[in-house]
Amino acid sequence: MTFLIILLVFSFLIVLLNIGFLIVFPNFTKSKSDKSNYLNVSIIIAFKNEEKNLGDLFSALKMLIYPMDKYEVILVDDNSSDNSYQKAVELSSTNNNYRVLKAENKKYPGKRGALDVGIRNAKHRYILITDADCMPGKNWLIGYSEKFNSGYEMLFGLSPFKQSQGMINKISCFENLRRSLLTFSFAELKLHYSAAARNFGFTISAYERLGGFANTLETPSGDDDLLIREAVKNKLKIGVVDFKESYVLSESKSKLKEFLNQKARHTKTSLYYLFIHKFLLGLWHSSNILMLFSLLLLPVSFFFIIPFLIKLFGDLIVILSTQKKLNYKFKLNEIPVLQMIYEIFLIVNFFSSFRKNIAWKN
Repeated sequence: MTFLIILLVFSFLIVLLNIGFLIVFPNFTKSKSDKSNYLNVSIIIAFKNEEKNLGDLFSALKMLIYPMDKYEVILVDDNSSDNSYQKAVELSSTNNNYRVLKAENKKYPGKRGALDVGIRNAKHRYILITDADCMPGKNWLIGYSEKFNSGYEMLFGLSPFKQSQGMINKISCFENLRRSLLTFSFAELKLHYSAAARNFGFTISAYERLGGFANTLETPSGDDDLLIREAVKNKLKIGVVDFKESYVLSESKSKLKEFLNQKARHTKTSLYYLFIHKFLLGLWHSSNILMLFSLLLLPVSFFFIIPFLIKLFGDLIVILSTQKKLNYKFKLNEIPVLQMIYEIFLIVNFFSSFRKNIAWKN
């Protein structure tokens, strides 16, 4: 009975925390778009075997609302084995503010090294990073320019997935929503711990102050989260780009194995977070999982259904209140199922993260 009381207390605390997250979660308003304050920006895109995605990337970049003389695009080919480099050169040929480089003599391994090549060749002091399989919103640069003008040294924004009818896509989008809620709510509470490299920016001076990617080499992936960690340690001014149409859209994984590998990589990176972030996230996730599996204790006492129902009801409110901000739409009957799958995959991903050989792209 004591365990049930403790679980009920945890349940109500989780509900209160969910309400708190909803309160601090950004509203993503329209930017002021003050053209007199547009900053000079360098966009860095590292790519490897992205021939099929470059067309959509260039189409999205073409739609950016920003003076062309105020930004440059540097694409860095990281030893592609397909026709990516040639296609990038071809697509860039009509744009004077585009450059395509090869990642030669890299200072760091993998994607970090390719990004660093682009950063070291940038003309401007404000750096934005995205991926070749992404589509930035038309106000992407405007949102970052406005925030950088406010004195921020490192910024990140929303990175939702395109939503479709496939089950893996639904799971990916739901996980992205839950992750975004935590990431942005923690950021609003000055507890920055994560960002998505496909919608990320910083000043050159901040990058140099952190020593580039030199202190983020614990895992092949995680350059974004670990750079945030270093920024927190060095007390940089970190913020979020909370404007509409400053998001970066991308396709989710379509196969379960690819999705699980991706999540295992992310979870492996979290093992190298600062202690305070690992503690808070561990407490949050373990409490939620405990509430979910309280249903298994029904043979002990029927009252164990209470924390389970509290959790499902709380999750329902959270998803319905936030999904529109990320352009997601989940059906009422889908949310409880997706929430349970999400919690179960947290456990699967945690144990998968300890595998020595996780498939990496770079």
